Amino acid sequence: MEPSTALRLQPAGAFRLHNNAPAPFDDRRVRMRIQHLAFPNLQSIRPPTRIHPLLVCCATKQSSAAETLQNHKDEAIILKKKSEDVLSHLDDRCIYLVGLMGSGKTTVAKIIGEVLGYAVFDSDKLAEQTAGMPSVAEIFHVHGEAFFRDIESQVLKDLSTMKRLVVATGGGAVVRPVNWRYMKEGISIWLDVPLEALARRIAAVGTASRPLLDQESGDPYTKAFAKLSALIEQRYDAYANADIRLSLEDMAAKKGHEDVTTLTPKNIAIEALDEIQRLIA
Repeated sequence: MEPSTALRLQPAGAFRLHNNAPAPFDDRRVRMRIQHLAFPNLQSIRPPTRIHPLLVCCATKQSSAAETLQNHKDEAIILKKKSEDVLSHLDDRCIYLVGLMGSGKTTVAKIIGEVLGYAVFDSDKLAEQTAGMPSVAEIFHVHGEAFFRDIESQVLKDLSTMKRLVVATGGGAVVRPVNWRYMKEGISIWLDVPLEALARRIAAVGTASRPLLDQESGDPYTKAFAKLSALIEQRYDAYANADIRLSLEDMAAKKGHEDVTTLTPKNIAIEALDEIQRLIA
């Protein structure tokens, strides 16, 4: 099965609920759906990685493009070496990325999955497909947060029985202790991003897809920062259960930068592989 086919998740009819009426939660149907969507012989997501240098007249731009291309090549070489080192000790264990909304879990998961040859899943997307609804925001609106959390827990439970997966979890997946029992079957990594950077990122793309933010009033940055501040206060101890904490602020400081936006997703993936190696070697 081709990766693009294997990971093209189709809506499940079992949870297509009508008339805005909540239905009894049926974990057997969820389990069957997840087992259908996520099975061990899936291949990892492999997004295009070829880089084409820009043809420009300005010598300065040519130099900048060449430098960027070289940086990408260097990152690719480092990622390949790190992945080989990690694979020799990983024993097919799954990797779970946790962190606040907007912290880049899905992007980093795809990079790690690609270099390790692991399948990559976004638990929010699996929950949407299991519920037969187009977004987490709609699940919240129609059925409430508790219904979504039940599906999310079942998704994590079923993924925990599998191997060779990288799972990007939803921001609130850490709040239920039972979810940690499932994630402890693998290795968990907390992407700890400064709130200011997260708020700017979320404000730039909008809050419509963020059910915990979209009902707040005020300008996007202010309401994002206020909500994120409240969430990290509530969830800090839960995130701290992760096997590995990646502080992007510390990573940027090591490179002599104050702004975490100078870090690329590949920088973060390399650091994650380094920390996994330290944990399991």
